[in-house]
Amino acid sequence: MNTLEKLTAEKLLSIRAIKLQPSNPFTWASGWKSPIYCDNRKLISYPRIRTFIKTELCRLILENFPEADAIAGVATGAIAPGALVADALGLPFVYIRSTPKDHGLENLIEGELKPGSKVVVVEDLVSTGTSSLKAVEAIRRDSSEVVGMVANFTYEFPVATENFKKANVELITLTNYDAVLREALRTDYIAESDLETLQEWRKAPADWK
Repeated sequence: MNTLEKLTAEKLLSIRAIKLQPSNPFTWASGWKSPIYCDNRKLISYPRIRTFIKTELCRLILENFPEADAIAGVATGAIAPGALVADALGLPFVYIRSTPKDHGLENLIEGELKPGSKVVVVEDLVSTGTSSLKAVEAIRRDSSEVVGMVANFTYEFPVATENFKKANVELITLTNYDAVLREALRTDYIAESDLETLQEWRKAPADWK
């Protein structure tokens, strides 16, 4: 585990932006039962952690996608961090809705994205990658290029890896599921006996009981 993965995991756990409850699972919107829940929206309420996340996302973009000339956030969880990153980098910002607005201009992309823009997509978390890659498709349909995606956290599901590969999108994250488990164990957030449950869940989350 590198230092950035560890630091980010520590910060997300410290404010319970990531919660681990192996004995009292959450129910996701998809209907999946899960021993983990990630709510990155909490970050905006903690100035020091918010600044850390903004700074590190900016660094990832500058180091890996220096050609970027626009930032896009995926609604709704990545609107705030995406806007903070765009402001810090002095770049235009747009956000991508999950579905077009049902009135007015019926926009899917909010803001102005010039054709031919080289866009980095900002996400708060990646599970299967489905919603993230729908945003990528919307940008590409709008005659712009997605040069990469950055995110706070990924569950590292194999299906997500495959989906991003098929879509030809490079994903770089601040931290990941394995790093969170290691940090949670180190800080006694979870017990050694919880690890097996947490690791089994990721192998087949849709079927886990």
